[in-house]
Amino acid sequence: MALGLITLAWHDYNGWHQPRYLVYAAAAALIFDGAAIQFRRTAKPGAAVLSAVYLVFALLCVPGIFAAPRIYNSWGNFFEQFSLVTGAAIVYARLSSAWSPETLNRIGRILLGICAASFTLEQAIYLGATAHLVPKWLPPSQMFWAVATTVAFALAAGALLTNRMALLAARLLTMMLVIFGLLVWVPLLLSDPRNHTNWSETAETFAIAGAVWILADLLGEYRLNDHRQR
Repeated sequence: MALGLITLAWHDYNGWHQPRYLVYAAAAALIFDGAAIQFRRTAKPGAAVLSAVYLVFALLCVPGIFAAPRIYNSWGNFFEQFSLVTGAAIVYARLSSAWSPETLNRIGRILLGICAASFTLEQAIYLGATAHLVPKWLPPSQMFWAVATTVAFALAAGALLTNRMALLAARLLTMMLVIFGLLVWVPLLLSDPRNHTNWSETAETFAIAGAVWILADLLGEYRLNDHRQR
């Protein structure tokens, strides 16, 4: 919903300068279906629409990937949007009887594991820019936390892809993303509230945290049901 309101206020989604009709349609979908996903009766269609909207924006990154495949920014943008696709798709699939828990568990882990691997590469490639975002007051140094969080992303990706301590990894990854939002983007937003990037990055960071939280909830429910069956 926040992403939809930001899109509506700036007439733009994430600084991509798409046609107005696409921007307004996406804003309306994000706002209304962001609300719909909060209620069980409307959660399934709301999740389906949100997944489709995020998929459209993920696919809009593909031309940039083909135009400059050696520049990782477009790849990173794709997987950031795809993580949101995955989160919404998991909600839809959980409410659909067509998906078994084992299949949904495996697909969710793999897709968000790949996204976490992309986050690792993005931070590693742009390590200097990542370090610059770390608050200067945070000891021991900005570069230390840039490296530490890159390693954390890599460990989370490995855990999800191999199903080794995947639930713990999903929970810790959720917490780390929320901390990113609180320590990095919220202060930047408060210091420069007229900057569209600060708004969109803040909302997107918390949205990605929400997608990983959805996976963590799925994995926790699966493990609980598995223990009960035993």
